[in-house]
Order: sequence, then structure tokens, then C-alpha cells
Amino acid sequence: MLTIEDLSVSYGAVQALKGVSLEVPPGRVTAVIGANGAGKSTLMRTLAGLEKPQSGRVTFNDTDITGRKPEDVVRMGIALVPEGRSTIPDLTVEENLKLGGMWRTHAQRNTSLTRAYTLFPVLGERRSLGADTLSGGERQQLAIGRALMTGPQVLLLDEPSLGLAPLIVTQILELVGTMAKDSGLAVLLVEQNATTALRVAKTGIVLNLGEIVKSGPAQEIAQDEELRHAYLGY
Repeated sequence: MLTIEDLSVSYGAVQALKGVSLEVPPGRVTAVIGANGAGKSTLMRTLAGLEKPQSGRVTFNDTDITGRKPEDVVRMGIALVPEGRSTIPDLTVEENLKLGGMWRTHAQRNTSLTRAYTLFPVLGERRSLGADTLSGGERQQLAIGRALMTGPQVLLLDEPSLGLAPLIVTQILELVGTMAKDSGLAVLLVEQNATTALRVAKTGIVLNLGEIVKSGPAQEIAQDEELRHAYLGY
């Protein structure tokens, strides 16, 4: 269980997160939705150790990980797929994947590599090709596959729909939802595409200007017209 308690983050005079508290349980997708500037990416970067909180606490399986270095967070079992599908174009698909598990044992890497190719068959088909030959949707699959190479218990997905066709987004997020349910992976999904995110999530959290304004069952939030108009713009 990943637990965030009263988390606040500032960039100078700008308060990006204000007393955010939430839980990310195993075996399900928890979606954080909100407009641009809501603080979604700041939340993910802080959980991954890339930003230092002003106050509050982050615990993982009852261990305080607040302010830990990014490499320590990864080794503990929390993997971030950052916004923008950050793969390395000059490396092959397989080289990109192996990079994700470079600190693990040979046996662990091979097991995770097999799993990545099973989850994303197109990556197996193109393992020897450069990452720059992949489509946007395929690069997103590669980015997720590389995160899975770390053997995470928690997967942080930051805006995976960015720049992708709606059908591809749906396919990827549905696969993530199935993966969470089947393997017990805890997934925290940050999305501006609220409709798709809430469709695959069990719990929905609405973030606005750094504060949680609503949390609850994803279906209930999806059906709340007043909330959608006020904070999500649709």
C-alpha cells in the first residue's frame, strides 16, 4: 500500500500541492484527474523522489519514503512512467527494456523481459529495431514495459494518453487495468482524459489547484455532471 498524508509541495512562491492525502491500494487502478496546472505531475514526481515535499509524509508498506532519492524509490518497488514516453531513440526496443532492469539479477531481468513481451507482443516483434521506429502508442507500451522491468509493486503512470489516438489510449489503459487486477500491482494513474481514466479505475480523485476537491468510487465521479463542469471542463 502506498499512502500519501497531508503532502504539500512548493515551487518558490507557487504552492503546487496543498495537503494532499490519498491511498493507492494493490490490485487496482486509482485515477487522479484534473485540468492542466492542477498539480498532477508534481504529485507523481514527488512520489518518485524527483521533487522534495515541503511537508507531509509518503509511506510504502509502512516504511516512510518521504524525500528518498529516485533510485532508492525504484529499488523499493515504485516505478514512474513519466509524461512524454521518455524512451531512448538511439537504442533498440530490447536495449530500452533492459535498461529499466539494469540493477537487477540476470534471472530477474529475463523473467521481466519475457513478461513485457507477453503483455506487449508488438515489442517482441520489434525487439531488434530502434525505438525511434515505433509509433506513439508503441513507444508508450515500451515506456510502460521498461518501468515493469524494475519489478515494481506500484506503477505511477503520468498522462499516458498524451498525443495518442483515443482507441490506442483505451487499449493501453484497459491492459493496465487488467494487469493490476491479475498481478496485484498498485497503479496510480494521472490523466487529463477523465472519461477514459475513470472507466478503468476503481477510485477517482479530482485535483484542482493542488488540492483534492473530490474522491470516491470512479463511476460516481464520472456521473457527477456538476463536478465535471466545474473542474474537468466537459
